[in-house]
Amino acid sequence: MRNIKIALWGFLALLTLLWLAAESPVFQWSGYFPLRASMIQYSGVIAMGCMSVAMILALRPRWPEKRVDGLDKMYRLHKWLGIAALVVAIVHWLWVQGTRWAVGWGWLVRPPRGGPRPVPDNLVEQWFQGQRGTAEWVGEWAFYAAVLLIALALINRFPYRLFFKTHRLLAVAYLVLVFHAVVLSKFAYWGEPIGWVMAPLLAGGTWAAVVVLLRRVAADRKVPGTISALHYYPGVRALEVEIEVPQGWPGHKAGQFAFATSDVAEGAHPYTIASAWNGADRRIAFVVRELGDYTRRLREKLRVGQAVMVEGPYGCFTFDDDRAHQIWVGGGIGVTPFIARMKYLAASPGRPPQSIHFFHSTREYDEEAIAKLTADAAAAGVRFHVFVDDRDGRLDGERIRAAVPEWRDASVWFCGPTGFGQALRYDFATQGMPVEQRFHQELFAMR
Repeated sequence: MRNIKIALWGFLALLTLLWLAAESPVFQWSGYFPLRASMIQYSGVIAMGCMSVAMILALRPRWPEKRVDGLDKMYRLHKWLGIAALVVAIVHWLWVQGTRWAVGWGWLVRPPRGGPRPVPDNLVEQWFQGQRGTAEWVGEWAFYAAVLLIALALINRFPYRLFFKTHRLLAVAYLVLVFHAVVLSKFAYWGEPIGWVMAPLLAGGTWAAVVVLLRRVAADRKVPGTISALHYYPGVRALEVEIEVPQGWPGHKAGQFAFATSDVAEGAHPYTIASAWNGADRRIAFVVRELGDYTRRLREKLRVGQAVMVEGPYGCFTFDDDRAHQIWVGGGIGVTPFIARMKYLAASPGRPPQSIHFFHSTREYDEEAIAKLTADAAAAGVRFHVFVDDRDGRLDGERIRAAVPEWRDASVWFCGPTGFGQALRYDFATQGMPVEQRFHQELFAMR
């Protein structure tokens, strides 16, 4: 989380400093309307900068993934950038429209224009000036569309299948807003450092928008697969899906995830991989919990032999550290990365010894599923603790520390409900654990 906070605030600070360098007299008060003009430019720079980076991150690029500790964190940054763009764009709109309303209501008096706008010598600037009316009009309607689409993306109750379709339309709104921004930004900016930064951002965002509209996101990381086995665990309402990927899959580390598409209309869904990679067998497994309309229908829609598309792998929740002791906490379906890791450890007997305690907290109980987890833990040399809420009460930091005397020297790997993870992180922090370095949490929310 710290890396994405640094990335977000560092980016906003960079754009602000570069804009201030281009607008050095901005703090010299010369009236409301000059201030308004400056604030319109500043808010436009920030909003378009945030939208551009968010659009680029939508391509799921490899290079920033490790820097922000995984695609799950990168998507969280994508979300925060979208929220920042939404808020600042609304401020931008209010500077424009609010002043017009105030003038219309008689609260402000617009200064006289002083004759027609002078014609610039530069032919490009002349063309921009001739497009101002069009850019203002289309930009306003693109703003309304972007506000609606971003708001829908932030509403978790909005069905994923509709989110998948409507979110792509943001690329169209973005392209219109690029035209709006290029035409209406101060022409002098393009010769300043702020323009040298904004130009590649807008170009990169434009390229990303085109890729999104052509449905070519991560096309080189998609491989065809075939469902080879299905198994349902009724007690926990979870479906285990085995997929054979005979060609193209590069292999994965335990703890990583992939996007799987079984229905083109529904789109790709992310699932943590619940198997270790074996190049000779070339199969991967997912365990899918019935949490929404789509996942509840999977048991009826999937069949052995069905073709699927798998994209990945992604994520940095890979248990890589130098600690002699690890504490794993899996809440509900958050058990899946630990299944993969246990299978990997069982197949790697020559690894250095490591003390691992695995705590599985669940509200629902399936005897067969728990038996498989117990067997996997035994094969991997992992000490397994099961907490069923109704039977054992809630799992918390105190109970974990009581079971693991070496907790002060351990790292914690958590996958499960966000609130549960935040509570555990805070609990361990209050007990002196350096959580920024040793508490690892999967943020498995892609919207």
